[in-house]
Amino acid sequence: MTAKSGDRTAHWPAIEKKHGQPIDHWIGLFKAVPSGKYQDQIDLLRQEHGFSQAHANAVVMFARGSTTTKRFGTLDDYLKGADPTGAKTMRAIFAAIDKKFPDLELVIAWNQPMLKSGDGYVIGVTLTKSHILLAPWGDGVLASFEPRLTGLEMNKKTVRVPLDWKVDVKLLQDMAATRIAQLET
Repeated sequence: MTAKSGDRTAHWPAIEKKHGQPIDHWIGLFKAVPSGKYQDQIDLLRQEHGFSQAHANAVVMFARGSTTTKRFGTLDDYLKGADPTGAKTMRAIFAAIDKKFPDLELVIAWNQPMLKSGDGYVIGVTLTKSHILLAPWGDGVLASFEPRLTGLEMNKKTVRVPLDWKVDVKLLQDMAATRIAQLET
């Protein structure tokens, strides 16, 4: 089995050969990271032990219970098996933006659906079990819409909306327009 199969354990022989320790050693090492955060565990393996991003991710994600790297090719693939309410809302989000900007390309990047204009990303949307994350790209795009996001949970680069969100078409189109204007300058 090769790494292209999606099986994270396909990396084990190369990791063990390159780093001279069995996988259990590396899992035990990064599990002792006090924060328990993904990025801190990745950083330990990469910065202190010379792991590549691919190898560090394979070990950390395997230890966190993800044994395969499931890849999506289309929005339909991404939404297959998802909560029907969340899937319907995601489709409505993309349709709202597409209505005003039909030339944007819907792609899967970082295994997430995203809209792109040329080489630049406009917005990414992630469906979780309990909510949807909107991730508008660009410097200050999300922050500039903060007054219009009342009642929604904002993070540094995303805004969380409920699975059954009443899609705010104007908000989404305005976010996309702001980012597209950045890409055109």
